Amino acid sequence: MRTCTSRLLAAAVTAALAATAVAATTGPAAAAPAAARSATASDPFYAYDGSTPLASLAPGTVLKTRTLPYHVLGLPTPVTAIQLLYRSTDAQGRPSANVTTVVRSLAGDGSKAVSYQSFYDSLDPKDGPSRAVAGDVSISGLIPNVEALFLVPLLAQGYNVVLPDTEGQNADLAAGPEYATNTLDSIRAATRSPETGMGPDTRFGLMGYSGGAVATGWAAALAPSYAPEVNAKLVGYTEGGLLVDPAHNLKYVDGSLVWSGITPLSVIGASRSFGSDLTPYLNDYGRSVYQQLEHGSIVDALGHYPGLTWKAMVKPQYADPNSAPPFVEAVNRNNLGSAPTPTVPGSIAQGNGGVLEGTFASPPGIGTGDGVAVAGDVRALARQYCATGAAAVAYQQYDLLSHFGVPVVWAPQAVGWLGDRFAGRPAPSDCGHIPPGNSLTPEQPAPGH
Repeated sequence: MRTCTSRLLAAAVTAALAATAVAATTGPAAAAPAAARSATASDPFYAYDGSTPLASLAPGTVLKTRTLPYHVLGLPTPVTAIQLLYRSTDAQGRPSANVTTVVRSLAGDGSKAVSYQSFYDSLDPKDGPSRAVAGDVSISGLIPNVEALFLVPLLAQGYNVVLPDTEGQNADLAAGPEYATNTLDSIRAATRSPETGMGPDTRFGLMGYSGGAVATGWAAALAPSYAPEVNAKLVGYTEGGLLVDPAHNLKYVDGSLVWSGITPLSVIGASRSFGSDLTPYLNDYGRSVYQQLEHGSIVDALGHYPGLTWKAMVKPQYADPNSAPPFVEAVNRNNLGSAPTPTVPGSIAQGNGGVLEGTFASPPGIGTGDGVAVAGDVRALARQYCATGAAAVAYQQYDLLSHFGVPVVWAPQAVGWLGDRFAGRPAPSDCGHIPPGNSLTPEQPAPGH
C-alpha cells in the first residue's frame, strides 16, 4: 500500500512539474550519470576536497556543481535540478560546506527567484532536501518530497526555486542562526553559479513554514548584517507556524499528546549545534529517549511520546529547565525576539487551534498556540517588528486551525503575497491592529545556577 501511494503521489507531482516545463524532455534524466541518481551518506559530492582552506574562502563561494533530474519519492521527473556545494558558516561561527538545490523555471528568465526553506526537521543529514531531490528515499525524508507540491506554482509563475539544506551537513536541528547563514549563503552561491541562470540582479523572496519559517525568519533578520548584498535583493519574506522563543515552545508542548517529542529533539539539536552537553542533566529514561532520537526526525518524534514532560527526562534537581545552564544558553541564542528587525516587508501566519493536535496547555505568560508554535510569541514578534522597523508587517492568526491545518490556506496566500512584492505593489500592513503578545525577554538562570 505504501509503495502504491508513493508512486501515485510521485506521478501527480511529476505531472505538475512537467506541465511547467513546456520545453523539457526526458533527455537530462537519461543523460545523468548513474552515480548522481541517488545521494547517500557517503556521496562524495557533499565533501569539500579543495586545497584552499574553507576559512580562506568567502561565504557563498561555490565549491562544486552537479546537474541531475529532480526526483520525487525516488522517481526522476523531466525537471532538471542544479546542486551546489558552497561555503557557509555553522552555529558556532566556524566555516562549513553545505549543499543547496536550484530548480530553474522554464517559464522565467532568471530575474526572480524564491528561496524556499523546507520543514524537514531532522537530526539525520540524510533527510535533507538535497538528498531527496537526488533520489534518496526514506520515511523521514518524505517531507521534502511532499514539499515539491509547493514548488510547482512557483515554477509555473516563472520563479527559479532555491532549496537549501538549512540544517547544514551535521543536521543542526533548530539552530536558528545557522539556518540563516546556510540560507543566505545559498542565495549567494546560486547567483554566482553560471549554471543557475541567475546573477547579481536577480531578486529574491523568502518562504517557509514551521522549521522552514525558523530559517526564513532568521535569514530575514540577519541578512542586513551577515549578507547586506543579499538583503538588497530581497523583496520580502513570508512564513507561517513560526517558533519564536524555544523556552516558551517547550513549556507549551510539555505533556502534550502529539508534540511532546519535540522536546528531546530540541535538546539533542541544541547540544549538537552549540557544542554543549545536556546529557549530564538527564536521568536514565531521558538518556534512553536521547539515544532513540539521536539520529531521528520529526517523523520519529510526533505522537511517539504522548504525555512526555521535561521532568520525566531529567534528574530531580533540574526539574526547572532554567537550572541547566546549557539549556538557558541554547534557548536564548535561538530566541528570534533577540535578533535584529528585518528591513524588508514580511507576512506572518499563525494558527491557534492547538487543541486539535492534542496540545491543551495554556501556561501563564505563554498561552495557547497551534499545537507547537505559541501564538502569543508570534504576535509579540510582529508587534516588535512594527515598533522597531520601517517595513510593513502583515499578520494573520487562524484561531480555528492547528499547525497541520494552516499550510493549506497559507501556501497559496504566500505565493500571491510574493507575487505582489515582485510586481512592486505596496506591502499591506497590520501594524497597529495586532493584539498584544508575550514577553520575549531572554531566560534567566534559576537561582544558584
